[in-house]
Amino acid sequence: MLLQKIKTISLFSFNVILAIWLGVFLNIVFYEKIHELTPYTGIKSSLFIAASLIVLVAIYHLVLQMLSWTWTAKPLAIVLVIIGGFSSYAVTSLGVLITPDQIQNVMQTDIAEARDIWSWRLLVWGLGMVVLPIIVILSVTLKPEAMLDHIWKKGVSLVVSIALIGGLLFVFYIDFAEIFRENRDLKAMISPQNMIESVASYYKHKAPKQNLPLLSYGVDAKRQTNNPSTLPKLMVLVVGETARAQNFSLNGYAKNTNPNLLTQDILNFSQVSSCGTATAVSVPCMFSGMPRKDYDEQLASHREGLLDIAKRAGYQVTWIDNNSGCKGTCDRVEQFKIPEAMQQRWCNEGECLDGILIDSLKLYLASLDQNDRRPRLIVLHQIGSHGPAYYKRVPPQFNAFKPTCDTNAIQGCTREQLMNSYDNSLLYTDHILDALIKTLKNTTQYQTALWYLSDHGESTGESGMYLHGAPYAIAPTQQTHIPMLMWFSNSWKQQAEKQVQCLAQQGKYELSQDHLFPTMLRLLDIASTVINPKNDMLSTCLKP
Repeated sequence: MLLQKIKTISLFSFNVILAIWLGVFLNIVFYEKIHELTPYTGIKSSLFIAASLIVLVAIYHLVLQMLSWTWTAKPLAIVLVIIGGFSSYAVTSLGVLITPDQIQNVMQTDIAEARDIWSWRLLVWGLGMVVLPIIVILSVTLKPEAMLDHIWKKGVSLVVSIALIGGLLFVFYIDFAEIFRENRDLKAMISPQNMIESVASYYKHKAPKQNLPLLSYGVDAKRQTNNPSTLPKLMVLVVGETARAQNFSLNGYAKNTNPNLLTQDILNFSQVSSCGTATAVSVPCMFSGMPRKDYDEQLASHREGLLDIAKRAGYQVTWIDNNSGCKGTCDRVEQFKIPEAMQQRWCNEGECLDGILIDSLKLYLASLDQNDRRPRLIVLHQIGSHGPAYYKRVPPQFNAFKPTCDTNAIQGCTREQLMNSYDNSLLYTDHILDALIKTLKNTTQYQTALWYLSDHGESTGESGMYLHGAPYAIAPTQQTHIPMLMWFSNSWKQQAEKQVQCLAQQGKYELSQDHLFPTMLRLLDIASTVINPKNDMLSTCLKP
């Protein structure tokens, strides 16, 4: 009889229990953050935390009472438990803030990347925080009540909820206003509203609009040098993935993560920032010609960019990808198809080691007609240090730093294991870049050069944050401070000695991905009115 009473509850009680589950158990990290930010100590601090908890539970109960009826309560509850459970995992276990940018990352990811997120920790969390609550929801029976009783109880509960919310916000108004004004990212920690709000914002502001006309850009672009006696230029632009500058030994990191690059005659730039904290933002931004502060994602999605302009100026532009795509930047240029036999050598379960880029470049260069004197711009897109499965990015012989974190459940690894695995991925990138430079040294029918920069950085547990994608305004430097370097062949340096000398002076300048668009065009001898001299690295030393 007691079990039967427990299984049969009123809609009011059902919504109260659900509101407590959503408001309390899914948001422990949120309350920890509130406790960290509260100006109080002792009993006053406890009262403020309790007030925050009651306000959030009351808000969820208010919404549930308005939206749920006997026939909709369970489906709505199941949806909220699923959304809230998995968004809470991201916030609690990875320190990831749920924002529209994160939704964009999810929408643009591929199966291989999505598979890397799954782990035994996520499975256990899903069983406890999603599956078990759903079983409870399905097992209870909602007590049938007359419509007038329903409406009466809803009316009373709405009044009580509003009174609790209004009263507590009034009592602690100054504190709530100060904390949320100075920490706007807090709402990205509250599950499941963070997921619901971010999805709505993504589809309203960030989702690609369909059938928009392509806007021309840089239509006046022309190549200034066309001397038949000089070798044509071949620039390789390597877009890295998730590499952060502070872990490059070129920038003073204690571990030797760049042993090969140290032996090359490169130009290293140690103070470079990214346009975004995720590939879906940084890659389109750096090719768009728009500086980060003025970047418009919708405009960039249907306007020509750097690759289009280089193509218009006479360059053969080719994109070679070992990541989840070019995010629209290479849609109108040649995309190199990696042969099946090469994929079998380098790939496993849809993910390929970056060694495939070395072989692809060699194959591409070997296939060129010796009489073809068109200048070329080749973009190589790395998988680099993409997490959380850092161990998958490295062949066994490059696991120099041990012990390693050989799992994608990186929260369970020690700090030493995690950093060793991440640093091993950078060590492998060092090998990749070194091999590419050596390949270009042997390409004598062109003036060759290489430019490498990462799309964004990575958090590896600092302040409880992992991976990347934090809102730029509050993103830690680990996610925005990126490595960048250049290499020029002797033939290129002979033809553009002043340019190379100018760049060599800027190793410690504060630079950003904003500088890629104008500086690359200048290096490729392309003139256009869309080149912004403020972001052109060569304008600091040389007149346009």
